[in-house]
Amino acid sequence: MNFRSITLIISYLATKFYQNVYSTLMTAKTFAIITDIHSNLASLNKALAIIEDRKQVNQMICLGDCFSLGSEPEKILEILQNFPDCIFIRGNHDRYLVEKIWEDELPSLEGMDPYDPICKSIVQNEKWTAEKIGDEGIQFIKNMKTSHREIIGSTLVEFTHAWYQQDDKPPTVSEALHWRDNVIKQNPEVERVVFVHGHVHVPRYQKIENLTILCQGATGLPFDQDKRGAVAFLTINGDVDWDVVRYDYDHQSTIDGLQKRRPPFYENLTNTVEFAAIRNDL
Repeated sequence: MNFRSITLIISYLATKFYQNVYSTLMTAKTFAIITDIHSNLASLNKALAIIEDRKQVNQMICLGDCFSLGSEPEKILEILQNFPDCIFIRGNHDRYLVEKIWEDELPSLEGMDPYDPICKSIVQNEKWTAEKIGDEGIQFIKNMKTSHREIIGSTLVEFTHAWYQQDDKPPTVSEALHWRDNVIKQNPEVERVVFVHGHVHVPRYQKIENLTILCQGATGLPFDQDKRGAVAFLTINGDVDWDVVRYDYDHQSTIDGLQKRRPPFYENLTNTVEFAAIRNDL
């Protein structure tokens, strides 16, 4: 090993050390969070504009499911690539693209019947999406994290798509409490734990003892019968400040995009955008 290599290694280790020390010593930090974009270009652009207007955001985080089940995966990829400092968490639909789930003998999604026409149509949407984002998009997904953790003062914050052990089912309160106990045992300086997830497309706010569980809903494809998109701001400053901003965007342009490009499952997705709910019965 030459002198230059040794110097680079020492520099890298020193940088990581000071980053860890800084994170531990930091007593206040604000995160801007987007999640479950699902190639909704109009909603993503509005969310990013809201984040840009917000003052004192320290870190942007995307909780996954960026590309599938929408009409503009290529444009979404292009936009997200312009945010190299954003922390990207991989969602289950991102994972399906890497795994090429459509090549399975009987591909199934989240326990769905593989013979169900709905399941088959969603699987074909995954294939269509992978073709649109190409190798560049697949590599972008491979570079995503499965979770992200920071300790700010005496508060530990965990970000993930659904659950650090699985990306298609968030924890129950009981599971989260057991996880909290283990986290605090491993990090005795921690007095409070915050768990932030996406995936379910509906808001969640639960506070149990010193554990807070948060979900803003979805940036691009809400299921709570509220058609507005969602971007969240989490501030840790000795307390937990959770601010979810619901915003209007051009829903018609999103519907027009689906109907123009007609990706697999587009009719069902059009209903979801229109009603902000899963409406496979229409």
